[in-house]
Amino acid sequence: MSIGVLTAGGDCPGLNAAIRAVVARAVAAGLEVVGVEEGWQGLIEGRSRRLGRDDVRGILRRGGTILGTSRTDPYVHGRGLASLEDTLEREEIETLVVIGGDGSLRSAARLHDEGLAVVGIPKTIDNDIGGTDVTLGFHTAVQIVVDAIDRLTTTAESHNRVMVVEVMGRTAGWIAASAGIAGGAEAIVVPEVPTDYADLATRLVSRHDAGHDYSVVVVAEGAPGPSGEILTIGEDPFGFARLGGVGYAVAEDLERRTGYEVRVMTLGYLQRGGTPTAYDRLLGTRFGIRAAELAIEGESGLMVGLQGDEIVTVDLAESVAEPRALDPSWMEQASWFFA
Repeated sequence: MSIGVLTAGGDCPGLNAAIRAVVARAVAAGLEVVGVEEGWQGLIEGRSRRLGRDDVRGILRRGGTILGTSRTDPYVHGRGLASLEDTLEREEIETLVVIGGDGSLRSAARLHDEGLAVVGIPKTIDNDIGGTDVTLGFHTAVQIVVDAIDRLTTTAESHNRVMVVEVMGRTAGWIAASAGIAGGAEAIVVPEVPTDYADLATRLVSRHDAGHDYSVVVVAEGAPGPSGEILTIGEDPFGFARLGGVGYAVAEDLERRTGYEVRVMTLGYLQRGGTPTAYDRLLGTRFGIRAAELAIEGESGLMVGLQGDEIVTVDLAESVAEPRALDPSWMEQASWFFA
């Protein structure tokens, strides 16, 4: 029996920790592990390699993924399970561990329905997958944004500026809210809670009039701008919309309303790269061990998750049925510190 493992969709810190754990636990049980390269694309095209303990030594602290990843989807760019069968049969893969975000895990759930044994590990900096309190990569992304806010605050203060920081998250405001609170932002704009931009400008003016003549505003990329529209910057080669640009729209609106100098920092892919925090190394390790154990036990259609401090198993299809939105209570707590 072989267990396959792949990373699909956007990369994030902590993926190698999960790969390492899957391999270590499966090898300890006497099983072989097949690493699929470049996500679903590699499974379709037959690109894979055997992974043993020596292949995953020293990767715990590394960002990215040693297996590579891609945006290819077996249903958008292939024929579902039929597109994967040649590789699965050649490598004798009985269970596939899919480390992915909501799109990749939805495809994994469909493959389970077609008869392939799959186990999911939730990874995305957006933290928008159901069934788990935290997704792999989220913690590191938040820390990167907080570090950036700390640095931008000093330059904003030096020049009496308003700094608008646009962060990732797609349709969820988890990164913006978490990093905004931890970074001491004067305002946070998220998709889940409507923003009154006129009121925001008034609050910034009051803050500046009180002698605090700089401010930091954190904006989630999927939040509606002052016009009420969600802004995009075209599509990627696979036809998926690229969210972005709302930071500049917010900056232009605030500059017009307040008369202050407003600058924009779009952190972009910086949030997805680099060394994972200790938290994500631990989370990836715990997720990977449990996912391997589920595969060893012959389970399928399940996803591992974190609820409280416990690693749990949840129904894969139910977990990715709808994006997990930010709880508005986070913004209620954050508002006590707004300008």
